[in-house]
Amino acid sequence: MAVGGRLAQPPMTNKVLFKKINKKEKALAFDSAIAATANIDLVKDRGHRIEGLESPLLIFDDKIQTVKKTKALISLLEKVGLTEELERTAVRHIRAGKEKRRGNKYKSSKGPLIVAEKLGIHDAARNIPGVDVISLGNLCVEHLAPGGQAGRLVIWTESAINALMERK
Repeated sequence: MAVGGRLAQPPMTNKVLFKKINKKEKALAFDSAIAATANIDLVKDRGHRIEGLESPLLIFDDKIQTVKKTKALISLLEKVGLTEELERTAVRHIRAGKEKRRGNKYKSSKGPLIVAEKLGIHDAARNIPGVDVISLGNLCVEHLAPGGQAGRLVIWTESAINALMERK
C-alpha cells in the first residue's frame, strides 16, 4: 500500500482554513474600521505621514476614476499634500532571516487606499508602491486595517461614499 514508506508528517486535511465570524460582529468591525479612517490620531499612529492635511478624510470627485496615467495620479496626490506619504511607501526593506529564501525578500509599507465605484483608476495606481485601489463591493476590514491595525489613509470617491450610505 505504501511502497517506500509513508510520509512521516503529511499535510493534514482537517486544518481549519477559514474562521466563521458572526454577522453582527463582522458588521461592527467593518463600521469601526471605516470610522478609524476618519480619526487623525489613529491614522498618524499607523505611520502615515499626513502633516499637510487637517483631516485624513479625503473625498475626491468622481473624475478621479477616469485617470489613466500614473504620472497624473502622482501629481494629483502631491497637490493634495501626500508627497511625504508617497516617499515613505517607496522605500523597500530587506527582511531578516530565512524568509528571504522563500519568496518574501522585500517588505514595503502600505500607503493610501483608493475606494472607487469604477476601477478605471486601477491602471494608473498599480505602479505606485503602497497605493491600492479597490471597489466598494470588494472592500473588507483587511483592506481598511491591514495587519489588524486600524486607521489606514483612505481616499474615497463621491460615488463610493453615496453607495456606502445607501448600504446602511
